[in-house]
Amino acid sequence: MSMAIVARRYAKALLELGTESGQLDKIVDDFATVADAWATSAELRNALENPRVPHANKSAVMGELADQIGATPTTRNALLLLVDRRRVRALPYLARSLSELADARKGLVRAEVTTATPLSEAYYGRLQAELERLTGRRVLVDRKTDSALVGGVITRIGDRVFDGSLRARLESLRDTLVPAL
Repeated sequence: MSMAIVARRYAKALLELGTESGQLDKIVDDFATVADAWATSAELRNALENPRVPHANKSAVMGELADQIGATPTTRNALLLLVDRRRVRALPYLARSLSELADARKGLVRAEVTTATPLSEAYYGRLQAELERLTGRRVLVDRKTDSALVGGVITRIGDRVFDGSLRARLESLRDTLVPAL
């Protein structure tokens, strides 16, 4: 079974538990923090994925990590369950799915906006208003920069991509002017 599918199932359960307990935002933050630690620490990944490391040690490592971040009991139990079920690799997918589900429950959608250089707050404000008009939902803008764009903006909302970059326009122009061989 795909890690993304497994993660989605865990995320749905955590969404319900977090909503019932009134700690959904804290649980989402906890999982984002643990997923970030997972992504940045090769030692952590090795300790939790290495078959030579005893299960009790893996549980101790995950429990210590939960304590260090001040995780909720729900988060702590879910992390230990991932260790018990040998599903720790699903952690980044779980954090992403949980965040998406929590945003959807709040009526939010995230837009990833990539530009060549940082733009003014006024521009981002106008862009956010336009995206909210297009989607009919509240939009949170995640800003990224990519100097390879040369200029323009690429906006990604879920599976939809609006590519208004100079790079894309130049590639389109090249394809039009240079016949395929």
